[in-house]
Amino acid sequence: MKVTVSRKAHFNAAHRLYRKDWSFEKNESVFGKCNNANFHGHNYDLTVSVTGEIDPETGYVIDIKELADLIYQEVEVAFDHKNLNLDVPEFADLNPTAENIAVVIWNKLKPRLKPEFGLEVVLYETPRNFVSYKGN
Repeated sequence: MKVTVSRKAHFNAAHRLYRKDWSFEKNESVFGKCNNANFHGHNYDLTVSVTGEIDPETGYVIDIKELADLIYQEVEVAFDHKNLNLDVPEFADLNPTAENIAVVIWNKLKPRLKPEFGLEVVLYETPRNFVSYKGN
């Protein structure tokens, strides 16, 4: 029997959506206000869900404290109060859209989990705008 365990987290970060290989006009046309040369910020909410079999000895799929610590180490420390474009190596050449941020988070967490676990990352850029990624 598979069960999904979820943990919420939060981080604040700034970013700018733009492509270095595009003109200012094209970036402005595609990304609008999100192309602000001085960056802009979001209060991101994150839900990380791990799916797997219940361990008969512990009754856990994953110890929620271990999951919380993993999210803290891999996401909160790396992203909180950072400029994603300038401070986070994964975005040096990757546009830090919500979609790309979710994939980067998934890629940071997945190798730290048991291979048989399913993983879903849901990232809220605003209360009404969010993306999810399951590794497919």
